[in-house]
Amino acid sequence: MKIFTCENGFEGMMTGIYHAWEWSLQNGKEKVALKREPIRQMTLFDEYVHVEPDRKKAEKVARSIRRKISDNAYITVYYATLSEEDVLDDIYLFLQLGFGVGEKVTSMLTEPCVMKLMEIRRRVGNEVHYWREFTRFDAIGRVLVSHLEPKNHVLPLLGSHFRDRMPSEDWMIIDDHRRLALVHPRNQSYYLRMLEEEEWLSLQKTEQQKDVYQELWKTFFGAITIAQRENKACQRNHIPLWMRKHATEFRK
Repeated sequence: MKIFTCENGFEGMMTGIYHAWEWSLQNGKEKVALKREPIRQMTLFDEYVHVEPDRKKAEKVARSIRRKISDNAYITVYYATLSEEDVLDDIYLFLQLGFGVGEKVTSMLTEPCVMKLMEIRRRVGNEVHYWREFTRFDAIGRVLVSHLEPKNHVLPLLGSHFRDRMPSEDWMIIDDHRRLALVHPRNQSYYLRMLEEEEWLSLQKTEQQKDVYQELWKTFFGAITIAQRENKACQRNHIPLWMRKHATEFRK
């Protein structure tokens, strides 16, 4: 079997799908599979082909999804590429089905690949919603800095939300798991960038600095608490324990 491997990320994964599809058209019914890198263990009797990201090929795949299937299918695929699960093969099967049946593919929940992608879209969407609500910023001079540790790669879906709400502020949201930063210079567009080791270590210290707004927020959070109505289980439903590490009100 031919296995195409590609970099993690939308561009790399769409390029991998482009090459796998092209090879399938030329080789008929021979089996093909896709995997995200790094490959932890190779199988003995399969041929592995590394695919370099190619923006033009990725854009061709994206346009084809939107034109031949639907915008809804494109969003489903995009959310799946942000998931930590290795669902590249499922995306490929979803697209094979979608190019055959069109826009109704997203309602074909009896198909395992469709059900899996719709479930991932729901989970990623829920996590984005949580971080829109519970992202907390610390003022470091003129720059607002926030640290997150999301399960999925949600930073690209947070940028427009905070840009619209803080267009005239310098802010930065840092994904500590992936050492990735979403950077917004005031009155400009935001962008993503990987952090160098020295930058990442330096930015880890930002939460140790204190400012008056942190204490004001903690005071407000404590003042509105009604001890007799405290419900820990309900709190965990609204803001899970794993999301509290960088929330100002839960910091010691």
